[in-house]
Parts: sequence; C-alpha cells; structure tokens
Amino acid sequence: MSTKILLFSRPQIAHTQSDIGQLWPLFERYGFDYAINQEFAEVVEQLFDIKVDPSKIYGATTGEQPAGTVMVCCGGDGTLLEGIHRLSDKSIPVAAINFGHLGFLTSATRDGVEALFEDIANNRLNLHSRTMLEIEGIAELGGPMTALNEVAAQRLEATMIKVEASVNSQTVAQYNGDGVIVSTPTGSTAYSLSAGGPIVAPECGCFLLTPLAPHNFGMRPVVVPDTATIELTIHTRHGQAMLSVDNRTYRIGDGEKITIRRAKEQILLATPHNISFYETLHCKMMWDVDIRN
Repeated sequence: MSTKILLFSRPQIAHTQSDIGQLWPLFERYGFDYAINQEFAEVVEQLFDIKVDPSKIYGATTGEQPAGTVMVCCGGDGTLLEGIHRLSDKSIPVAAINFGHLGFLTSATRDGVEALFEDIANNRLNLHSRTMLEIEGIAELGGPMTALNEVAAQRLEATMIKVEASVNSQTVAQYNGDGVIVSTPTGSTAYSLSAGGPIVAPECGCFLLTPLAPHNFGMRPVVVPDTATIELTIHTRHGQAMLSVDNRTYRIGDGEKITIRRAKEQILLATPHNISFYETLHCKMMWDVDIRN
C-alpha cells in the first residue's frame, strides 16, 4: 500500500520554483500518491504553467483519506496551523517544511525536503501527540472549535479591556489591559512566549494563562492542569474585542463568555527522526550562541 501525501500551503507564502519543483520528483521516486489544496494548486499551476489534475485537489476540508496518509505543510507555523484546521481526520500525522521564518513547529528546512520524504517512505518519522484546546461559547464560532497553539482574548480598540478568568469555577484574576492568552504547551513557544510566558515541554499536561500588557504589574503567567475548565468573561467598556483561535480571528462583544477545555482529539505532529523538541529549542532560540564574544 503506497503512502499518500496531503500537500497544504497558503498563497501568501513566497513560493519559488526551486522550492516547489523538488516535490514532484520525490513523489515519483518513492511512489507517493498525493492531493493538494485548491489555493496551493493554483500557485503551482502559475509557477510551472501546468494544469493540476482536478481529482488531486481538495477544498475547505481534506475529506476521508486512506490509511498511511501524511499531511505535509509547506510554509511557516501559521501554515501548519491552517493545515490542521483543514484536516478532517486528526489521526493523520502532520509534517511541515519551513518555507517561512522562525518556525518552532516546522522542523524540516527547505534543504531537508528530500530527507523528510525519505523518512516518510521508510516509516522513520517521530510522531508526537499534542494536546489541543476546545473553545465554545460565542455565536460567531458556530459551535465548538479546536486550537493547537492558543486562544487569545484581546482588545480591538484603543481602550483596555477586562477579562475575568476562572479555573474550575474559581476566580483566578481580572486581567485589565490588552487581554489574556490561554495556550497549550505546544503554544508556549508562540504568542505566549512573546508576552513573557514560560517555555513548556510539549509532554507536560498543562495550560498557560498569560496576561497581555496588564495594568497591574503584579500579574504573572499561571500554569494550570489540562484537566481544568477555564472560563473567560470579556468586558470591553464600549465597542468590541477580538478572540483569536490559532490563526483565525472573531469579534466578541461586552459580557460574552468563552469556555475552554482540553479537546478530546489530539494532533500527531511528525518530525524527522533526528530532530527533538530540545534541539529545535536551543537552535531556534540561539541558546548555543555565546553572546559574550
């Protein structure tokens, strides 16, 4: 049974012929079947002046896929997050090639594409189960949503907002400022990190509450168990606030309440066999660089 590759990317990525042109010869070499999302297919057609077989194109969701399928996202961490949202079957492993910038989740580099596909062909990928958040409570979501990295309630206008946060119905804090981030361990190296939150190993069973520019200087990030139910009540004074769910945004009004808990399903992140979280961490953060010189 041959492996199928679900290719995913976004049109705003600065794709080049050299980056994309190396994929199809590898499909042929390893006998991979493939499917590609509509937006990425249009980019490929423009770059190479070809027509992608319509039977190889998928749309807003990937639909049912055969056993042995692997999603490969071409871009940065934002591209990977969007690819996961498109994935109908969350048991399909997700690998990524970093055609973006920093990329904590996109372990393979543009120079490591061939090695990644060789690992896929030889079943050598490291698979890591990652906890996700389930979010519900506001009408614009249209029902429960999931997030791999984080949920952030934040101001949309010039004035600060107040976010009341409770854990298992016990009040934690009233965050007066720009808002608050609730992140998974996977998301600890994303928005939460830039707001001063701690880096958490992805195996840890916890969530982080990280304040955004709090007016109370005593506010600090809080780590809670991932068995907890977190509630955020938003007070905007006037106007609206914004809720970001990974890379998707929604407007929220005064008094709205969001409930956040651990999702039943997890994501399988696939990394090359020779790359670990700690290796990625010290490389991306440049902790092996002696700045004293």
